[in-house]
Amino acid sequence: MRVGTTATRQISRRDLLANSARAALVAAGSVLPGSLSLGCGDHSGRPQLPALAPETPSKGVSGSASLRARAAAKGLLTGFAVVPSLLRNEPIYAATVREQASILVAENAMKWEALRPSETTYNFDDADALLNFAEQNHIKLRGHNLLWHRGIPRWFIATATPVNARKLLESHIETVAGRYAGRIHSWDVVNEAIQVSDGRPDGLRDSPWLRLVGGDFVEVAFKAARRADPQALLTYNDYGIEAESSPDEAKRQAILLMLRRMRARRIPIDAVGIQSHLTASGPRYGAGLIRFIASARELDLQVFLTEMDVNDRAVAAPIAQRDAAVATTYAEYLDPVLADPAVTTVLFWGVSDRDTWLNHEDSRPDRKPERPLLFDPSFKPTQSFFAVRDAFDRRAIVHGK
Repeated sequence: MRVGTTATRQISRRDLLANSARAALVAAGSVLPGSLSLGCGDHSGRPQLPALAPETPSKGVSGSASLRARAAAKGLLTGFAVVPSLLRNEPIYAATVREQASILVAENAMKWEALRPSETTYNFDDADALLNFAEQNHIKLRGHNLLWHRGIPRWFIATATPVNARKLLESHIETVAGRYAGRIHSWDVVNEAIQVSDGRPDGLRDSPWLRLVGGDFVEVAFKAARRADPQALLTYNDYGIEAESSPDEAKRQAILLMLRRMRARRIPIDAVGIQSHLTASGPRYGAGLIRFIASARELDLQVFLTEMDVNDRAVAAPIAQRDAAVATTYAEYLDPVLADPAVTTVLFWGVSDRDTWLNHEDSRPDRKPERPLLFDPSFKPTQSFFAVRDAFDRRAIVHGK
């Protein structure tokens, strides 16, 4: 549904590059319109190779053998970031989601740029369609996101000032979160607000929100979200906190500082999202991340793995070798993480390898399509599917959602 006066959508240079790649592939008959997506990293676009898919999900991984069933048995929600146009146009995509997911999140359909063609108009068509799909199939839905330093419409950059930016932010959150109040499992209220290298004592990123709204912009957003939807779980979501490295540890500590400050000031927050964009044959994941999750639990916060995938760009080209490395990374990451009862949700950033954002952003040097997800381009389960399902099975605890 479009609200307000019709307006031409303004897109960023990054989206323009992605759209150009999409247009070239569509013109060649390689992909359906709407099948390319963008993730949260700072990268440049590359197209993926096409693949034909069957009409129904693979046998042997449905019903009690599905990710959804195995996760539920261990107190977990699991699912994917999805694209509304693919749910509408590709039966195998929609069928796989129905079979495997107990929770979904929009890749792009609920971000500012998708929802706000102009200051006075909203376009809820795709967001509404996604919520309807989820409800019709008894799947929960996460909202992503209400505040991010990227994906900001050009009209906002041209219009916002230190005088009106706070009101623009609050109004957006009240309109969007309020529209879906009582129907959303959780919102990524603030996404990627911490950037230690920007040099602030509080760790906040030097973003348009910081410059225009002020140092309390995170608190402003969470308060507005709670007013708009008293029931949704309000989440802070970030990346680059998974590895055993000095930069990741510094970012973990900055995020914990912010979370503790929010708790002390009684700012409403219910969960922290760990994006979990991982690298096969890359950095290891261990004690620092486990301490971070335990600290979040001590703050009475749930922990969501919000954007999981495993890039294979550091692994040699043979598919069997890459698939084994990716599956091993999933298992090595999930086993210790799922041991903490605070972890209640596991989401993957895409459904099949065909549509992964990693094929468009800093992909493999040999330009071969990556294989980072649980289903291959023909929607057959990969080794990673079984590695993840086995990790769910190994979880020794059940924690209510």
